[in-house]
Amino acid sequence: MAQLDLLSTSRGPDVTRLALIGVGLIVFVALAAAPFWAGRADLRLLMEALSFLALAQMWNLLAGYTGLISVGQQAYVGLGGYLFFALAMFAGIPVLWAIPLAAIAAGIIAIPTGWIAFRLQGAYFAIGTWVIAEVFRLIAAQFPALGGGSGISLPVALARSIAETRGGREMVMYYIAFVLAAGAVLAVWLLLRSRWGLALTAIRDSEPAAASLGVNIRRVKFFVYVGTAMGTALTGAFIFLQKLRITPEAAFSVTEWSTFVIFIVVIGGLGTIEGPIIGVILFFLLRDLAADLGTWYLIGLGALAIAVMLIDRRGIWGAFRARGLPTLFVTQRTLK
Repeated sequence: MAQLDLLSTSRGPDVTRLALIGVGLIVFVALAAAPFWAGRADLRLLMEALSFLALAQMWNLLAGYTGLISVGQQAYVGLGGYLFFALAMFAGIPVLWAIPLAAIAAGIIAIPTGWIAFRLQGAYFAIGTWVIAEVFRLIAAQFPALGGGSGISLPVALARSIAETRGGREMVMYYIAFVLAAGAVLAVWLLLRSRWGLALTAIRDSEPAAASLGVNIRRVKFFVYVGTAMGTALTGAFIFLQKLRITPEAAFSVTEWSTFVIFIVVIGGLGTIEGPIIGVILFFLLRDLAADLGTWYLIGLGALAIAVMLIDRRGIWGAFRARGLPTLFVTQRTLK
């Protein structure tokens, strides 16, 4: 009897994990087929949610595994948007090619920017990233060709170059958002499964221990900083393609692109792949239910984040994991 109980207990998490994977696959297929069953308003909402998921995965990789708490990732959202507009409008690059090229250009800019930011530590680093974002905002407002402080709209001809019909454009746009979100999740998972992932996990658990094992902490952190900058800029370029207009205030908004993203990751679970997914779902449910409350809505989000951290600072997914729920995205490798 004891042996049977042991077998049922050991198989329990496996069965639960298979069930979670099954539900995840159903959701994945439903999202992949969304243009065929969702209305236009639903598609736009899904595109926004998928964009936030991509941003949240990038910030979570930066903060959850390297300890680089940035409140200035809006710098790369705005930079990606402005570089996309410049490449598409003035360099004559096709719209769909301008998006990845904007991300590459942002990654190049992130190298000297990161060198400056990495001279700061802890809270000073967090404040420094916000200052850098503000500098980028002020610089963007100085280019009359890009609309200066009032911003600029994407020409209709460029928007129509994506596809001939409005339905075709909406489908292309949706699948860009879908690939961005799925790609962000997959990229983080594959990175954590690699040798770099072992270094990141070691840094997350204990920086002194990681250093004693030969991990070049500064190099790993810098690599992640530049990589997340590119991923964030890639998403930012898509976001402002979807909006068809960009202004310095919208592009470099700390509330929209940092505060909300941090909220999503914190309540979902910092340092996990599943956490941002849960956080995005909860954030959009709360926004749909309480957005009409104005300032009270923002106060409620802050109160909820504080409550989650007081109850379990590991977030919702961390609390579930502590109570026996199996990991959906396994990153640990076992010796055979």
